[in-house]
Amino acid sequence: MIINKRLKEVGELVEDNSSFLDIGCDHAFLDIYLAQDKTKKFKSIVASDNKEGPLEHAKNNIRQHKLTDKIELRLGNGLDIYTSNINTIVISGMGGRNIIGILKSHEEYLKTIDTLVLSPNNYQIDVREYLTKKGYYIDEEVLVKDGKYIYQVMRFKKGKKKYSKKEIFFGPILLTKKDTNFRLLYDRELKTREIILQLLPKGFSLRKRKLKKEIELILEELKSMSK
Repeated sequence: MIINKRLKEVGELVEDNSSFLDIGCDHAFLDIYLAQDKTKKFKSIVASDNKEGPLEHAKNNIRQHKLTDKIELRLGNGLDIYTSNINTIVISGMGGRNIIGILKSHEEYLKTIDTLVLSPNNYQIDVREYLTKKGYYIDEEVLVKDGKYIYQVMRFKKGKKKYSKKEIFFGPILLTKKDTNFRLLYDRELKTREIILQLLPKGFSLRKRKLKKEIELILEELKSMSK
């Protein structure tokens, strides 16, 4: 199974010997890719979606690749279909606040979920903030460029670590890497914030103050990379 760069990076962060649930699996490309990965073995692979159409496509794809014995399909919303034998949750391609909503709806399951591999489309800061308050630390972070977009992929594991506001904003591990994609991403983030700041009408003082602080933070980090 050939998958895009983003999904491949998500798959890289799903650990060997885990039992994982892929929420919002769509056509199950990631699950098929991982089931075929000869470098890893999984205790169980569960692919889920809340729509019957995508799940039917997933079922056909799994059947075509002769993996019906390795991938279980479940229809349902988010963690509604979670079972305690699953120790890893995978969510990719959703908004960050949607991901937080899914986790908040069944926070009791966070007691038995050891690992979360997430690639939110936006509000990555909110995701980091929420999960680090819920007893997880950031184990790995990667930036992957796929086409014109740069995606953030992150792995959280059970445990507590203290992070500064700067680390939550950029990602503590991404800050240590500061690779080419980091510069590309935050060049774009800087321009976006500058445009929003210019377009905001009178008032919105709190929003403007927050944007100015974020612009200063990004500028400082980009300048440090130029030294």
